[in-house]
Amino acid sequence: MPDQIVVSEFLAAQRPRRADAARNFDALLAAARDAFAEHGAEASLEDIARRAGVGIGTLYRNFPTRRHLFEAVYAAEVDDLVRVAGQVSDLPPWEALTTWLRRFVDYATTKRAIREAMAGEESDIFLACLQSMYSGGTPLLERAQRAGEARPDMSIEDLLRMVSGITSVAFPEEGQRDRVLAIALDGVRARR
Repeated sequence: MPDQIVVSEFLAAQRPRRADAARNFDALLAAARDAFAEHGAEASLEDIARRAGVGIGTLYRNFPTRRHLFEAVYAAEVDDLVRVAGQVSDLPPWEALTTWLRRFVDYATTKRAIREAMAGEESDIFLACLQSMYSGGTPLLERAQRAGEARPDMSIEDLLRMVSGITSVAFPEEGQRDRVLAIALDGVRARR
C-alpha cells in the first residue's frame, strides 16, 4: 500500500465491481460490524456469513483472513464517521460537534473489538483511519471553539480520547453511558 492511504480509496479498491458481488461485500461488512459489536473480535466467521446471507466461501473470497475483515470493517466505520462529519457541518457549531461525537460513540463499540484483536499490531490502514478521524473531527471542534462554545485548550485527540474512555467502560443501566457522556461534554463546553 502507498505511504499515504485514503480510507475511502482503500474501501473502493476492496469492493468488487460486479453488482451482486458488491452487495455481498457490503452485506458481509454490515454483518461483521454487528457481530463484532455483539460478540467482540471472536465473533464466528460462519455466523457473519450466515447473517450476510452468503456462504463461508464468499466471505473468504472477499476477506482471505480475519485481519482483512477487521481492517475493512474498521475502515468502513471510519469512512462513515468522516462522511457524517461533512453532513453535520451545516448545523450550529456545538450541535454539529456533539452530533458527530454521538456517532463516534457508536463507532467506538466496533472499534474496541477490532483493536483488542489487533493489539500491538499497527497497519497502514489503521494509521490512515486515525488520520481520517482527526481530519473529519478537527474542523467541527475548531468551529465550536471559534464560536466560543468549546473550550479552546483542547485538541481533537484530547476530545476523542476522552470519549473513547467513556465508551470503553461497561455501564450497568440503560442510558447511563449517555448521561456520563453528557456530563463529560458539559466539561468541554466553554464557560461564558
